[in-house]
Amino acid sequence: MTCSAASADVPLPGTATRVSGWLCVEHPGAWGRDVIGDEVLSPEITAELAARTTAARVRPTLIRRPGRSEFTGVRTVLLVNSRAEGGWCERLEITDLKQLLELDLHLLAGPPPGLGERVTDPLVLVCAHGKRDQCCALLGRPIAAALSADHPDRVWECSHTGGHRFAPAMVLLPSGLTYGRVDAAAATAALAAVHRGEVALTGLRGRSGHRPVEQVAELAVRAEIAAGLDELTVQLEKDSIATDPTHAGSAVVTHRDGRRWRVTARTVAYAPRQASCGAGPKPVTALVADPIQPLP
Repeated sequence: MTCSAASADVPLPGTATRVSGWLCVEHPGAWGRDVIGDEVLSPEITAELAARTTAARVRPTLIRRPGRSEFTGVRTVLLVNSRAEGGWCERLEITDLKQLLELDLHLLAGPPPGLGERVTDPLVLVCAHGKRDQCCALLGRPIAAALSADHPDRVWECSHTGGHRFAPAMVLLPSGLTYGRVDAAAATAALAAVHRGEVALTGLRGRSGHRPVEQVAELAVRAEIAAGLDELTVQLEKDSIATDPTHAGSAVVTHRDGRRWRVTARTVAYAPRQASCGAGPKPVTALVADPIQPLP
């Protein structure tokens, strides 16, 4: 059984990998298992780039257009801030991978730095990293191809985004909205919604700029009320010592119009299963939300 089939009963909310800064580098050739560890971006810069992305808390990601195309020598680089408030994306082109070392990646934590051309339309990353897990390639590539047929300039296959057991896995940038188990129709609807400033809930795992409990809280409120992409803010609460061992935390969700809700999340255990294809079974837990509590 594939890892995605084995995890079909595990809830999606709260499973988005927490990432607030992205360095996406076009690499049309073969990808190794690790984005930087396998030195596919050249042994000359690998160690230095790994150190810089770690220091800046930026996720290095390989991207390529769906299908196979001849490499022209020019690579697209996407610089992305996917924080829930004030996210942005800039695009530039490089002809030498050493140019990546000229970028101050710490700037990705702030406002748009003007290092490249501002990207205003939402972009799509679909995980197709078969060397990491077969589910991503088998299930992700058809989704990327379907989306690319209508939006060729906005869709990229990408390396591991986290959670291949939820394949097909998709991230919308710069919002950081992360989806799993999407079919072509759901993926198309999610992209159309975010383009309108809305959020599609089908397959939504959470927003990458949020912690897991915050992701669960936001999704619980969105399931109850209609709210635009940027109309909700989420703040993790500092909880007192909990007597319930399943208590995972709580967060306050605030609507732009002043309405507020407290959402408490708890941990639920599931039967052990593999997290990756070919791996041995491990204990599995998921976060679920208690009923939301309106606040004065």
